[in-house]
Amino acid sequence: MENMLTIEDIKKRIEDGIAGAQVEVVGDGCNCEATVVSSSFEGKSLLAQQREVMATVNDLILSGELHALAIKTSV
Repeated sequence: MENMLTIEDIKKRIEDGIAGAQVEVVGDGCNCEATVVSSSFEGKSLLAQQREVMATVNDLILSGELHALAIKTSV
């Protein structure tokens, strides 16, 4: 049986990719919403913040493991 992507997997990916990030992920594993708080976002546009988060999981989206990720960010 294939390994299923979990909320914890997504959370860890984002935390590992964004220094000092506080991450909360809710959803069903393939359609999720992430709330990410990081001081590294300071001075960046909302779009730049969201792109930074997306970069941490883009390979999962490209492979089809993750279908959708809604993102909320703040400093």
